Amino acid sequence: MNRIQQAAEVIRTEADALLNLTHKLDDNFDKAVTAILESQGRVIITGIGKSGLIGRKIAATLSSTGTRAVFMHPVEAMHGDLGMVSPKDVVLAISNSGETIELNHLLPSIKALGCPVVAFTGNPKSTLGQHADLVIDTGVEKEACPLGLAPTSSTTAQLAMGDALSVVLIDAKGFKPDDFKKFHPGGALGQRLSLQVSEMMVTGEMVPLVAASASIGDALAALDARRLGAVFITDDKGLLLGLLSDGDVRHLMAAEGFDPARPVSEVMTRSPRSVAINAPAYDALNMMEAHQITVLPATDDQGRVKGLLHLHDILGKGAFQFNGN
Repeated sequence: MNRIQQAAEVIRTEADALLNLTHKLDDNFDKAVTAILESQGRVIITGIGKSGLIGRKIAATLSSTGTRAVFMHPVEAMHGDLGMVSPKDVVLAISNSGETIELNHLLPSIKALGCPVVAFTGNPKSTLGQHADLVIDTGVEKEACPLGLAPTSSTTAQLAMGDALSVVLIDAKGFKPDDFKKFHPGGALGQRLSLQVSEMMVTGEMVPLVAASASIGDALAALDARRLGAVFITDDKGLLLGLLSDGDVRHLMAAEGFDPARPVSEVMTRSPRSVAINAPAYDALNMMEAHQITVLPATDDQGRVKGLLHLHDILGKGAFQFNGN
């Protein structure tokens, strides 16, 4: 078996495990959903090792979709973190074998608090299964690991069951896209980055343009009038020939023999970087970041200047900041 075949076999094995999981769903799943909906507290998710990592992801998904959730490490819980748990919470304990010592040592203390315990386990008859109030079977026939040792199919099953729980809760709570946005304020930037350059660029008379025959003084006047950080030099057909930025001007004025009557074509940056008007904004942002620039001419497929895109236009006129500054 070559590497591609082996990889395909891993995917098939895990896919089969997920399909078999649908047959394990029973009333306990529905009761778990009801317990979470009726709870006045949070979902406390706990597990160790790979199951713990899956638990962290489930907690993140629940939290971002309207169900308050937090991950609690079993060992840390035995050394004080159990204080975060209240009788109003629902505890979701994850262990494929159901015999994880650190997790099972925690169960009596959780039960003493009066929290309902939901278990994701591949062994319903295990210690975890016997102590849980509700058992959701996430067992798999075999791991994708050829040695049968590394958690592969089993962790995929746990993750899928966590997603199933989260999505059912989304529907049960009537969670809407507007609610999702409230929990993802940074998503506003993501929305802007998915727009085309043409949807946010400066256009028309606001674009600072001068002809190739213009003087440096003419370019400075256009630069000062628009205050956008650069002026574009074009030919009589509107094709982009060059660019003069604020930084270029500072260098020119610092040099000896500065002459504002000198043709701007002699000092401009020729064939400057530009972005297509139909390109996504994230392409422009990547270009700006890679080359440490804040302004880009936006051109059509003929190379004619149609607009100007400033970093502030992408980030939302001061709504976002780089580097925490």
